[in-house]
Amino acid sequence: MSLNHLLQRADCAYTARFGGEPLWHAAAPGRVNLIGEHTDYNGGFVFPMAIERYTVIAAGPRAGGKKAAVWTDTFDEEAEFELARKEPPAEKVDWRSYVAGTIGCVLEKGLAADPFNAVIVSDVPLGGGLSSSASLEVGVATLLEAVSGTAIDPVEKALLCQKAEHEYAFMPCGIMDQFISAMAAEGHAMQLDCRSFERKNVPLSDPRIAVLVTNSNVKHTLSGSEYPQRRADCAKAAELLGVRLLRETAVPALEDSRAKFDALDDGERIYRRARHFLTEEERVARFAQALAAGDWQAAGEAMYEGHRSLKEDYEVTCPETDALVEIAERIGAGGGVYGSRMTGGGFGGCTVSLIEAGKAESIAEQIRTAYRKATGIEPAIFVTRAAAGARIL
Repeated sequence: MSLNHLLQRADCAYTARFGGEPLWHAAAPGRVNLIGEHTDYNGGFVFPMAIERYTVIAAGPRAGGKKAAVWTDTFDEEAEFELARKEPPAEKVDWRSYVAGTIGCVLEKGLAADPFNAVIVSDVPLGGGLSSSASLEVGVATLLEAVSGTAIDPVEKALLCQKAEHEYAFMPCGIMDQFISAMAAEGHAMQLDCRSFERKNVPLSDPRIAVLVTNSNVKHTLSGSEYPQRRADCAKAAELLGVRLLRETAVPALEDSRAKFDALDDGERIYRRARHFLTEEERVARFAQALAAGDWQAAGEAMYEGHRSLKEDYEVTCPETDALVEIAERIGAGGGVYGSRMTGGGFGGCTVSLIEAGKAESIAEQIRTAYRKATGIEPAIFVTRAAAGARIL
């Protein structure tokens, strides 16, 4: 669905729900991470791009009160949110948590907004590892800019949205998702240094190359501790290596310190978590060089290696995403697939593949048929260009 179609859908929903025409519109994209997974919270490098899937919000003034009324078509639910004070987080995390957290964190920085009605529509898949949460947060923050007539520095906006996710969704995420949703440049991926926030826009507009996103349409039910546990494992590894962040060391130092890990009951696991991060840093650098040189096969090999590391060292893949990558690898460069890997937090969700644009339809059909045969599940597949970041429409 195009951005214009989403905008029309939002306008129709607004009129049906609240009457009249909306006055403000905001959009924020989802994202796919090409390489550099589970590196952001270690101060490392990531390589995301915004995708042509968006959260769109249409809003208009609301008479009386000090609240915003917001309806979402994803859940067909409406809720009210405080605009005069920061609401406390709710124990149960749902879509309201992201909206309330973003509003609260933005208000806390001094931005004031009059009461409004709003509808939210989105075609960013939930639970697919394409950052529907950051798209929602950045969309809400961008809408508040429009309603208040006050611009927020893009870096500050991304950090406020990250804070909302930490405090209201209880997810200790890194900065990648909010940064790329807020600041992506059309036709470019972003090489982001998560320690310094330095950003480099890398062209990804060669018409011969496309990015194929395949949603496995599975999201395994987990205890909720997997992400925080891996983050804690990385922190423990950094402590053993005598650094503040794993970013501050390298593979040779890890190998030289192997005895420190072997002395711990869980040392083998912590060692493998650190090895994933440190080798992934090397892969990001190789990927960036390959992309700049137009060496698609070298870029793709870094993606395959990254997936194997996520599977074996970080243990965040699942049989379904493994199957999708194996199918892509069987098609190979001869069939138009240069590389493929799991993208996002893991345990389901999507894979991202670098492919020949002219073979996209054939590749998608081969993946669909083979995956359905292997798992009995129908995947959702789409090709995307590198999209622009959040904006007031």
